[in-house]
Amino acid sequence: MKRSLIIATLLASGLVLGAAAQTPPAAAASTAPAGPSKIAVIAFQAAVAQTNEGQRNFADLKKKYEPRENVLKSQNDEIESLTKQLQTQGASLSEADRASKARTIDEKKKKLERDADDLRTEGGQEANEMYNKLASKVYDVLASYAEQQGYTLVLDVSQQQNPILFALPSTDISKAVVDAYNVKSGVPAPAPSSASAVPSAPKPAPKPAAAH
Repeated sequence: MKRSLIIATLLASGLVLGAAAQTPPAAAASTAPAGPSKIAVIAFQAAVAQTNEGQRNFADLKKKYEPRENVLKSQNDEIESLTKQLQTQGASLSEADRASKARTIDEKKKKLERDADDLRTEGGQEANEMYNKLASKVYDVLASYAEQQGYTLVLDVSQQQNPILFALPSTDISKAVVDAYNVKSGVPAPAPSSASAVPSAPKPAPKPAAAH
């Protein structure tokens, strides 16, 4: 069992809070500026998590559930110890004793699974709520930033069904939006130990080689 069940759940898609991601609301209709289109990309899910507020909230969530995760780890360690004892001493035990110890291990495994599922569900629901609330605020900043910079289209490179095969680094506005949100929120940057849990934004996929 992994050390951090909540972290494992939140990282399931490769991004902190990615599994809880919700597509941001569609931009309000507005008159497009004259001239060529100006397109940008953003790793929206990672950007939400990388804001100072996101890092702080994620660290708080991890701290909240850490005691329960430690209990699960202790239960898992006990099961592993009992299993090794049964494997080592099995030949010297009576059939009834072996069956009794095997039942005990099985019962403990089932309890561990139930407790882990409860923690995963409870933590996941809280993470969903936390992410969705923050994502809505970050999206407002994204929309404002894009309009100010004259972008006519912003594509999310963190979507699983990502159609973007190539994008110049200069088109990635992830950091700019994170910085803009940090200024607006006023939340200070967390200590390095908290920030280290947040993965960096994924890069757009490289352009495939041309067929010969």
